[in-house]
Amino acid sequence: MRVISKKTLKDFYEQNLYTDSKESLEAWHKEAIKANWQNPNDIKQQYRHASIVGNNRVVFNIHGNKYRLIVKINYPAQVVFIRFIGTHAQYDKINASEV
Repeated sequence: MRVISKKTLKDFYEQNLYTDSKESLEAWHKEAIKANWQNPNDIKQQYRHASIVGNNRVVFNIHGNKYRLIVKINYPAQVVFIRFIGTHAQYDKINASEV
C-alpha cells in the first residue's frame, strides 16, 4: 500500500504531548506499506481491533489504544490516505466516517 502521507504521522508524534506515539505509528506505517489489503476483511485479519466505519474509513487503535488513527483506503489503487490522528477525546469530537 502507498500511504499518503507519512508526514502527517511525523508531525503528530513530534509534538511534545504525543512523542510516546512515535514507535507505534512508525510500526503501523511499516506494516501498512507492506500490506496488500484488498478489502476490509483483509485489515480485520491483520488488525482485529480495527474498526471499519464505512465510507472506506478504518480506525486503528494506536499505542495501546491511547490514540486513534483514521485512514481512508482506495483498495483498487492500493492507497491509504491518513485522515486523522489524535487522542480519544479528540476522536470523540469528530465523525470518523466523514473525515
